[in-house]
Parts: sequence; structure tokens; C-alpha cells
Amino acid sequence: MFANRFPALFQGLLTLAGMAFAALLLAGGAHAAGLTVLVADELAAHTEFVRLLRESQEAGSRFDLVRLGGPAPELASAGEDRVTAGVRTRGMRPSAPADMPVTMAVGPVAARAAIERPGQDPLVLAMLSRLDYESLKTSPALRRADRHVGVLLREPSMADQLTLIDAVLPQKRRLGVVATAESEPIVRELQRAAQGWDLQVEYAPDAKSLASVLRLLVPRSDALMVLPDLIGDSQAATLSVLRAGAGAGLPVFGTSDGLVRSGGLAAAVSTPGQLALQARALGQKVAAAPAGTGVLVEAATPATVRVNTTVARGLGLRIPEERELTERVTATR
Repeated sequence: MFANRFPALFQGLLTLAGMAFAALLLAGGAHAAGLTVLVADELAAHTEFVRLLRESQEAGSRFDLVRLGGPAPELASAGEDRVTAGVRTRGMRPSAPADMPVTMAVGPVAARAAIERPGQDPLVLAMLSRLDYESLKTSPALRRADRHVGVLLREPSMADQLTLIDAVLPQKRRLGVVATAESEPIVRELQRAAQGWDLQVEYAPDAKSLASVLRLLVPRSDALMVLPDLIGDSQAATLSVLRAGAGAGLPVFGTSDGLVRSGGLAAAVSTPGQLALQARALGQKVAAAPAGTGVLVEAATPATVRVNTTVARGLGLRIPEERELTERVTATR
């Protein structure tokens, strides 16, 4: 999605990524056991993910942070030498062979750069949306037989979201969803998980048609859901869904903290800390996977439930606390 909107900028970032990798290899050669983390932006969630990933390492392993297109962001504590911090950080795979480091790319731009470069080191692509992954699937480089790849999606599964909605609205089964053409992989996942639900899906071909689609959808729904797609990524589109729900007295569910803060009722999300621990475990699986395994794809687990209590009171709903809802969502695994 990023690449389609800004092709020239994206190609420039890939060029800078290649230069960064070349400089790294020329400077020090292949590292001993440890982790190389690639970042290409300064998004707060990505920075927090990298910080927590570093803090969770086993003592004695190498941790290299490569900032594609510029210097790596400062993650060491105040007054601490950066080189010393890199040496003392903890490794991802203490039991793995010494000559098999793991590379982890954070976010879609870094992921694209990572799969396009040569090498056979195990690779984990983290902090990707489902649509990010779908765009990467078209690259032959992702399906190379000589490299093991794992993909960690940043959102919990649609099954987790439905478990949450069922816990909040146990007597309701009509779930309304506005989708776009790009949302089809997410819609298929939702449909597979929605056994016993009356799923109402309407497609909005463009932003101008969103209001008319919502007018059709709202009367047929007990609740609305915002998918992690082009609508969920657009503040204006998300607010349109929230306004439509509020006007009809319908709760709106989603997959992000931002939606809950903006007026959604609840969402199952995964925090950067949870994602960092899962990425570490996925790296171990990828490194140990036998030849021919293919790409290992995992949705974010465990989920943490966020609830907007003000919205709940406004809708006249008495719902369990976040901790209890989180336990219900994770108990189904």
C-alpha cells in the first residue's frame, strides 16, 4: 500500500536499504550469534517494539540495529555508551548455532528491503498489517527455497475479535462490516471465523460512497466492525463509521487502541511488548524450521482487550472489565 502511493520514495528507501546492508557487512562481516534488527521509520510503536525486543534478549548475544537511510535511533539509557549497549544486549536464540543469526525487519518498508537482499539468514518480518503481508506475497523473493521466513502480523486474528464481541454482546449476532476491494483477504478470514454469526458485509468502492453504504448496513446490524484495512487506516473513514454507529445506538468494534480512544466500544489489540516477545519466539521457530517449510505466518497473540467505558455507559451496556475480557479472548486458544 505504501509502495503504490509513493513509488519514487519507496524505491529510494530500497536503494538506501541496500547501501546500509553493504556498509554493515563491509564493516564487520557476518556477526556471531545474535539479532540484526532493521528499521526504516520512527513510528512510536516500532521504536517501542525495538526497545522491548532489545531488553528481552539473553545476555551475551549480539544485537545490531540498522537504520535504513540514516543513523539508528538512540535506544540506550541515558549516559550509556551505544557500543557497550549493543554488546551487552541479549540474544534472540541462545540455543541456536553460533553461525545462524536472525534478521528481523520492523514495518513494511524494512520488510520489503529485507526480502529483496541476498542472504540465507533466518528472517522475521514483524509489525505488518494483513494488507502489508498480502502486498509482499506477490514478491518472488519471499518464496525463496534457500531462506526461512516468518511473518508476524500486528493485529490479533478475526477469531479473537469475534470472541470479544460475543463476550460483550452475547445475544447479538448481526455484525456489520464495511470493506474495500483490498480488504478481501481479511473478509475471507472473518467469514471463516464467523460460524453462527449473521455477517453483513458491504463494499465501498471509494470514500464518497461510504455514507450510502453505511445507510444500507446500519439497519441490518447489531454492531459494526472496522477492519484493519484502508478504512481502518483512515481517520476520516473511521470517524464516519463511528458517527453512523453512534447515531443508531450501535457499538463499534475494531482492532486498534486508536479506534477505542476515538469512540469505539472495544478492540482486541496486541501491545508492542507482546509483539516483541512473540517475534522473539517466531525467530526461534523460523531458525529451527526444516527445509521446505515455507513462510510461517502468525497473527498477534496474546491479545489485550481495550474498552471505552464512557461509550459503554452511553449505550447502556454493563460489560466485564478489560482483564476478564482479555482472559476470555485468550482462553479459546
